Amino acid sequence: MNGASLLPDVSMGVFRVWRRNLDSFRGYYLAAMVANVGEHLIYLLGMGIGVGAYVRLGGDASYLQFIAPGLVASSAMWSSSMECTYGAFTRMNEQKTYDAVLATPCSVADVVLGDILWGGCRAVMSAFTMLIVMAVFGLIGSPLFLWILPLMFLTGLVFSALGMMATSLSPSYFFFNYHFTIVVTPMIFLSGIFFPREGVGAAFGAFTWLLPLTHAVEGARALNEGRFFWTAPRAMAWLAVAAVILIPAAVRMIRGRIVK
Repeated sequence: MNGASLLPDVSMGVFRVWRRNLDSFRGYYLAAMVANVGEHLIYLLGMGIGVGAYVRLGGDASYLQFIAPGLVASSAMWSSSMECTYGAFTRMNEQKTYDAVLATPCSVADVVLGDILWGGCRAVMSAFTMLIVMAVFGLIGSPLFLWILPLMFLTGLVFSALGMMATSLSPSYFFFNYHFTIVVTPMIFLSGIFFPREGVGAAFGAFTWLLPLTHAVEGARALNEGRFFWTAPRAMAWLAVAAVILIPAAVRMIRGRIVK
């Protein structure tokens, strides 16, 4: 099969791979959710309450309300990235799960798309947990907040695809230090979670516009504030286009690694 070809390879095996990951997740879901959400809860409390005591924003919103939707987006990014780096590498290299699945009628595209679809679902799980935390703290600002979940699914697809691309290049677990240090973690501090992007300079704004987390953060914040048009649809469209570009690239890169 030509490495540039994607759609002819896809079958219902995508959902069987997704179901296999779900069944496995049931055995460790509590530890995974604590790990994915716990760090962002610390950010929410430490930055939102601690630093927030010294920050005053225009309008009625508190600093805690300002950063909370962005941390929902960050948790989605983090969980999907972890799933499709460390998790995918374990399935591919250590457990040889990919080899076992490819011995069935499933294709490489089925395996990769199944993992990416699962990464999107993991992003939704983490986001949903963070939204519960927001509700407990009284930080939900609008019924439109429910639209954050499909936005986080798109966010998860993008970061899952990026994670799979990193996995295709990784010789060991240590390689992911590059991905998280250079790609993932900086977005937490550059995407407008902790400060408004407006007014920080045109060059910085143009650079951060290229970051997928920026659109996830802005969309989530707009939805929580009750502003659907036009920020949220624009964010969803940007992430959808990014996913359409990155997912085939991830399939090709994984295929190039495991098909000799």
